[in-house]
Amino acid sequence: MPAFSSFHDDRARLRAGTVTHEAVLDGFLARIAERNGRLRALLSVDEEGARAQARALDALRSANALDEAAMPLAGLVLAVKDNLAVEGGPLTCGSRMLDDFRSLYTATAVQRLVEAGAIVIGKANCDEFAMGSSNETSYAGAALNPLDEARVPGGSSGGSAAAVAAGFCHAALGSDTGGSIRQPAAFCGVVGLKPTYGRVSRFGLVAFASSLDCVGPLTRTVDDAALLLQAMAGADPNDATCAHEPVEAYAPVASGDLDGVRIGLPREYYADGLDPTIRQRIEAEASRLEALGATLVEVALPRTNAAIATYYVLATAEASSNLARYDGVRYGHRAALPAGASLDDLYTQSRTEGFGAEVKRRILLGTYVLSAGYYDAYYEKAQRVRTLIRRDFEAAYEQCDVLLTPATPGPAFPLGTHAEDPLAMYLSDVYTVSANLAGVPGLVIPASAPLPDEHEAAGLPVGVQLLGRWFEEATVLRVGRALTGA
Repeated sequence: MPAFSSFHDDRARLRAGTVTHEAVLDGFLARIAERNGRLRALLSVDEEGARAQARALDALRSANALDEAAMPLAGLVLAVKDNLAVEGGPLTCGSRMLDDFRSLYTATAVQRLVEAGAIVIGKANCDEFAMGSSNETSYAGAALNPLDEARVPGGSSGGSAAAVAAGFCHAALGSDTGGSIRQPAAFCGVVGLKPTYGRVSRFGLVAFASSLDCVGPLTRTVDDAALLLQAMAGADPNDATCAHEPVEAYAPVASGDLDGVRIGLPREYYADGLDPTIRQRIEAEASRLEALGATLVEVALPRTNAAIATYYVLATAEASSNLARYDGVRYGHRAALPAGASLDDLYTQSRTEGFGAEVKRRILLGTYVLSAGYYDAYYEKAQRVRTLIRRDFEAAYEQCDVLLTPATPGPAFPLGTHAEDPLAMYLSDVYTVSANLAGVPGLVIPASAPLPDEHEAAGLPVGVQLLGRWFEEATVLRVGRALTGA
């Protein structure tokens, strides 16, 4: 991967006065102009707005009026997944349904980053309504993996991961409902952080599955991820599900040895179905952690094999409810119908035209599991299994501090590989959905070595996943930094 600057490095140059905010922005805009037409990582670019922000920061810095404590992210160039609201900007969710919609307000997570000095450069491509694992369900067309343009960048936050990997921004925001930050981070060789459920406000995030959705950053380094989390985290009166837990000092991330840290290796994550070479890479990272002073412990998460089925009952049920608001009446796509058409005709035609195949599939699944006669057999049972999955994590964390697992069963796959096989696509999230069901934080970092020459995906990155206890992001970040060194 090209060695683009992290925000940590650029911030040092900005503070030293060796470069201006506008000059840093120009570098990103040049790369966007060169590659985004092919990659489709960004659906829209706000050059005028970004340049105005950069010039305002330069004016403050030249007048010695820039408060570094109040604006720790001054100059950070940020892309925002297009299911997060930015006032006045597009909010399409990668769907025809919202193709012409403009945001009326700004999401809390985005607002907090802007107040901390971040410069919003544009909106990132995503699977339609965040439903997908490859970014191929986007109405605007699939984003491509910058490391191999014949392969997917992952999903649903594929555009966000691709934008960071291609050097279009320092960082990007994504959303993670079942792995949608972590799987793209693994495929694109960047850092992806899913905070504890409720750690970051969901206000301004277009809902997919409200009990699972999380907002988090994709960055080039663990240090940068910690800086963004520090700025975003904390209670929000606009989001009743946002936790009131105290916000720790995530940045700067502690470095050094890992004496006393117990690393759990859940045996179910290393079973059949995992690419053997990826298993070798993860085991090598475990050995590195041991060399840094950590203790390795084998643990069990016995309900892991039920996670995918549980997730696709609960997530689709919530999706069918959340997406009922797109009816062609108040906002969103409205079908053109002949005079005399009924309201039912309007609903049916607008939703038929506005939603893509994967969104329709999940609405139908969700409606089915919530229907009379099937609620107890599917939805209620899935809720019970979700509780058991959480208890598995509680038991595991009695033996360890952080779990070390693969992020994906294989590397980024070629475009179109699972286009006709939804189940195979769903199984690509087999190592990530459990964290959403349990609500724990998860960090994905690139392994120290890519896939070897003899592998069909030679040179592509391998994602290492670290799962921590609830609201203990600081510990997860510490272990991630120990492995990456930044």
